[in-house]
Amino acid sequence: MSNKIDSLLKRGVPPDGKVVLYSNYAPLSIMSPTGFGGSGTYVYGGLGGVYPELYTKNKTDLVAFGGLSFGDPVKAVNVAIGLNMTDVHEFRDFSTNLNISRQLPRGNSVAIGTFQLFTNSKQSDTKGTTFYLVFSHAVQWAPSKTPGASALAYSLGIGSGRFLYNSPADIRRGKGKYATAVFANISYEIIRNVNINTEWYGTNLGISAGVRPFRNSLSFSVGADNLTKYSGDHASMVFMIGYPLSVKRSAAK
Repeated sequence: MSNKIDSLLKRGVPPDGKVVLYSNYAPLSIMSPTGFGGSGTYVYGGLGGVYPELYTKNKTDLVAFGGLSFGDPVKAVNVAIGLNMTDVHEFRDFSTNLNISRQLPRGNSVAIGTFQLFTNSKQSDTKGTTFYLVFSHAVQWAPSKTPGASALAYSLGIGSGRFLYNSPADIRRGKGKYATAVFANISYEIIRNVNINTEWYGTNLGISAGVRPFRNSLSFSVGADNLTKYSGDHASMVFMIGYPLSVKRSAAK
């Protein structure tokens, strides 16, 4: 979820002077990463959760996260390093995320990364370390109400771990071991800095709204996941709230 905070892109202007549109500042997805990374140096933090947790009744699963983002994705790459705590109630089960993104011409961007690195297998019920590659594109003919941004963006990626394998509970209930490994998301801005997002995150389908309500960088998402019978036993509400705190914002030129 921490990748949703890491989306402070600067807009590119090629030599011919034509403005290239990239994604807006509101979250584009909640369960799957995008290729759009950050720009400049800042720390971020937030909280996400699911209610009710799969195969339980009236139980909330929370995730706290924080990290550091630095680098210029136009001249080189942006790097985001994050720390997760997936057992918030017991203040344990820590793991690390890493995302490296590169902004490409014509509204494109690509990222490689990993989730749940250095997970403690004795504490965690995750599917081990996840690696992924994702490509994103901001559609150039659909300008948004946010200057320099596109109202329509999509991503397509492939990954291991949580994108490739169903949970042990799913396997026990006969839903099979393997998910699709492929994930995708599409986002459309309905009003300024409010996106409606749909995504397939390897194991199931989700929808969400991504909102950046103020002029500062606070953002949040709320939606629902497990909307098909492919995995899980019921649909759940999902949410995420996060805030990047600038240390040194550099303009990507």
